[in-house]
Amino acid sequence: MIKMQVYKVAVDPQKNIPFVLLADEAIERLLPIWIGAFEANAIASELQGVAFPRPLTHDLLKSLIEQLDLRLDSVWITRLDEGVFYALLHIHGPGTVLELDARPSDAIALALRTQTPILVAEEVLAEAQVLRSDLEAQKEARVFQDLLDDLPVPADLLDTDDAEE
Repeated sequence: MIKMQVYKVAVDPQKNIPFVLLADEAIERLLPIWIGAFEANAIASELQGVAFPRPLTHDLLKSLIEQLDLRLDSVWITRLDEGVFYALLHIHGPGTVLELDARPSDAIALALRTQTPILVAEEVLAEAQVLRSDLEAQKEARVFQDLLDDLPVPADLLDTDDAEE
């Protein structure tokens, strides 16, 4: 498992789909993960320190974990299957060890709120990473977009209304 951090949240201009870009500590290995708009907002608002008058879903989960005397020890992005990333929440407490399935976007949003490490399986990186050195070796601004275009986007994130027009 490789420790990663949230490097950027953005919208893919070609697909009009938000993504989170994870980076290793050296910011050499990058991992783009397409996510939903609500999850992108949850991640971006936490990165920007935006406070809301009422708890959002991820804030509620954080409070629930704390109130149950548990702690989120780590978030693992464990696999990539047909363009879909999978994650696990590793939660510990007195006499309790839980491993919960989660969408990576939700896991990342919760990890940011709890200052929890985000770990990515080497196999996932081998399949989907983009190396910064490869990007820097190219002179054209479109190289990163071309690399992103080659990665599959889960069907449930595609805007089917736009595709029909």
